[in-house]
Amino acid sequence: MSVEQAAPRRLPHPRYRLPVAGDLLSVDADRPVQREMKMADELGGIYERKIFGHRLVVVSDPELVTLVNNEDDWAKFLALPHRKLRSLAGDGLFTAFNSEPSWQVAHSILGPAFDKKAMRAYHYAMVQSLSGLVSSWDAAPEHHAIDAFTESSKLAFDVIGQCALSHRFESFEQPVPLADAISRTLRYVNRTSNDIPLVRSVTGRGAARQYRADIAMIRASIDNLVTERISRRIPAGTTDIIDHMLKTSDPRTGEALSTDSIRNQVLTFLIAGNETTASTIGFALHFLAERPELVERLRLEIDEASPDGGPIEFETVAKLRGVRRTIDETLRLWPAAPGYFRKARSKDPVALGGYTLPENWVFVLLPQLHRSAGWGDDSHEFNPDRFAADYPRSKDRVYKPWGTGLRACIGRQFALHESVLALAYILRRYDLTPAEGCRLDIREELTLRPHGVRLKVSRRT
Repeated sequence: MSVEQAAPRRLPHPRYRLPVAGDLLSVDADRPVQREMKMADELGGIYERKIFGHRLVVVSDPELVTLVNNEDDWAKFLALPHRKLRSLAGDGLFTAFNSEPSWQVAHSILGPAFDKKAMRAYHYAMVQSLSGLVSSWDAAPEHHAIDAFTESSKLAFDVIGQCALSHRFESFEQPVPLADAISRTLRYVNRTSNDIPLVRSVTGRGAARQYRADIAMIRASIDNLVTERISRRIPAGTTDIIDHMLKTSDPRTGEALSTDSIRNQVLTFLIAGNETTASTIGFALHFLAERPELVERLRLEIDEASPDGGPIEFETVAKLRGVRRTIDETLRLWPAAPGYFRKARSKDPVALGGYTLPENWVFVLLPQLHRSAGWGDDSHEFNPDRFAADYPRSKDRVYKPWGTGLRACIGRQFALHESVLALAYILRRYDLTPAEGCRLDIREELTLRPHGVRLKVSRRT
């Protein structure tokens, strides 16, 4: 059993704990994850924060994370941010409770939607979306500056629109209010999950009104898109995620997804599919723009795998191992989803690492876990070679950017394929250098986002 018996020791906590407010002085509502990383540096691989009686136990020690990842004794926990997102995504795969039958039905139906056959179809939709990025960048003045995250977000939103709905958002050609509303919603959920409710009730009324309006707009927009897509035939020989959901039943029960559940799954993919890939590509472009020698290595690999310079084929992506290692290393340092919550299955008091857990659940802090000593003395540095097959590996090297267990991200192969393909197209065609004032600023809107990464783009000669 990985669950320990209850232990008497009290958890480490920040200094200057106040009598009623607790660790109020440790709150950073704008950058909660980066604040947790600093506290982990000070307090170690397991510690507690308490704000007005609300407790959070943060874990980043590899041995302890391995224990809480044990599916026999622990399960996914839907904490406050995810519960708030239920107002948007309902019982979608990411926000469903473990006990909801709809999660098992959706998981059984959607699993094959990300198999090799399905990914082959999505590949060509991804290539179409990349043509929008290429057209936009080619039409811009030479050495124009782009914001890495903004451009990556446009691409990722177009890709998920094509692959989920056979819908073109045309993000490189026009504003997409739906994408803006989703971004504001995530920002609001993140902040109100990490601020002080009393202060919010006084100063945050306008943001709360905007949040309610955004939720209504997003749900109405998705309802319209799903209804339109269901009534519209797509060309023979093509498929999308909605097509799969409409034609597939749970193999165990024969149950199909309801229209409401289909909408919730589409919302989940629009949120998770956009955020994860956009952040990953944006961070990767930042790292690559500072490492021209790595870019040249990757270009040689891309040219060898696709020597004719034409569209990169589906089978070619798997050959781009150096590009894939670049994505893996990017996700190690800055995973788009900065952590996940785990709850002990036992109803009895539980301890972890010799400390009593006040509420039997913990938060796994991924950026800190991924910087542990098991990754080497240079664990804070960007080094894709650490994912090479012959690189020395430690047993304490725990890597979980997609979550863990049954509730790990179902679309991780989709996101990885898209990210590798996008980097290959960009590196092959463009030179990227940091623009004046370029500076990485990690923003937090439930996910971790690279802001301030302005890069000059020019066509390769």
